[in-house]
Amino acid sequence: MSPGGAGSEAAPTALAVRRASLPMYDLPELRDAHAALWHAVAGHMDRAGLGGVPGLLTFDGEPADLWQAPDLLLSQTCGLPLVTRLGGMVRVVATPRYRAPGCSGSRHRGFIVVGSDSPVQRLVELRGSRCVINGWDSNTGMNMLRAAVAPLARDGRFFGSVSVSGSHLASLNRVADGGADVAAVDCVTFAHLSRHRAALVEGVRVLAVTAAAPCLPLVTAAGTDDDTLAALRAALQAAAASPGLSAVRADLLLDGFDFLPDRAYRVVTGLAAQAAAVGYPELA
Repeated sequence: MSPGGAGSEAAPTALAVRRASLPMYDLPELRDAHAALWHAVAGHMDRAGLGGVPGLLTFDGEPADLWQAPDLLLSQTCGLPLVTRLGGMVRVVATPRYRAPGCSGSRHRGFIVVGSDSPVQRLVELRGSRCVINGWDSNTGMNMLRAAVAPLARDGRFFGSVSVSGSHLASLNRVADGGADVAAVDCVTFAHLSRHRAALVEGVRVLAVTAAAPCLPLVTAAGTDDDTLAALRAALQAAAASPGLSAVRADLLLDGFDFLPDRAYRVVTGLAAQAAAVGYPELA
């Protein structure tokens, strides 16, 4: 997370059109709201005289590729990649605050879910069960779940199996359909799906919640200069305060933005260290 250089590739010129994306809660039902939020942010930056601001968000391609691109103007990533493979490649712009159950200020939690008809009442009863995660690089889906069950593990194992679904939505589908017994889902994602995919959410129930960590950060390329970083933050603050965007913020469950120091995300690696300290370094 150091604001150092972006490696051997040259930073984009001031006039080059850069790229922006908001991929982490990219449900089709939220695309219009994301586009409207970006339109406001981009307009504020244009009026401030910043060049290279894209008029539209990028919705295609792999988010991880854009996170590492030297022409990245703004995107949203997960806390675990932020403190691992993105070190030195990005600068943290802001941490969103969401109005969702499980959130407290700019901190969120993972919801550990089981099927709605599951007889399980305590985490310990999941020993030997089928776990599904959205990805090995997910903070809520893997890292925070690992920390939650680590004290219950025996000889480095807790679950009978661990499979990868590719997304929180897919994990919820697997649990609801009976293809897996348990998953951990970001509480903001769960809130969005509760509104837009209610039938799916009715097929699961929340068994437990994980420890809290800062919400998914907004980032820019490491080569982004201080003036552009300040302009991004000012534009986000303006969008968070604009009366004309109240409906957009409501759709996105967005309450505003905090500007946290990089060290605030150390809790992510701290959770991994806690699991390793009790002999559970890998989710298994």
